[in-house]
Amino acid sequence: MSASPEDAVLLLHGAWMNRWVMSYLALALKREGFAVQTLSYRTMRGTLAEHLARVAEGIGALRAPRLHLVGHSLGGVIALRYLQRRADPRVRRAVLLGSPVAGCRAAADLALRAGGELLLGASLGLWREPVDVSVDPRFEVGAIAGTVAFGLGRMVTRLPNPNDGVVCLDETKFPALRDHLALPVGHTLMLVSPRIARQTAAFLRTGEFRR
Repeated sequence: MSASPEDAVLLLHGAWMNRWVMSYLALALKREGFAVQTLSYRTMRGTLAEHLARVAEGIGALRAPRLHLVGHSLGGVIALRYLQRRADPRVRRAVLLGSPVAGCRAAADLALRAGGELLLGASLGLWREPVDVSVDPRFEVGAIAGTVAFGLGRMVTRLPNPNDGVVCLDETKFPALRDHLALPVGHTLMLVSPRIARQTAAFLRTGEFRR
């Protein structure tokens, strides 16, 4: 079953990235019938308020009656924060890919290392905020976690298993999730995984992952 052309998706990239890293996922979701837009935002220089303003701008530019968000890593955290604020009433579902919404050990440990705060930039404030995983039940949120430890986090600290090389499995879970799925993929490789793309499309269509 394909998505209706009345469903549009806004893709949010992770830290140190730009919109182009979401190209494969964008193409895959377009093939599934979604209208797709990618969004760039200044992950290191921008504040959370600026990120949310960019998301609101991107959402406002979409003309479909049903809207969805997909965020990778930091992008998923920002997507959740957007849903916790005054989200557009057309927004229905969100998929968080490798997003440490319950805190990020790798970021916390990196901040303690020489030059770590500089690398994290303005996003450091986001990681230091008290964890808030509340979300209005009108939004259906699904999360996909990776379990193959392949990512830059291994160069910063020793992460407890299972993890995707950057984010630990337990950091991707919270009670308000509609569905959660763990797959054998590394953190960045999620962005080019056909399986991740199929599962993302499934949740956006139905509110649950395929089992």
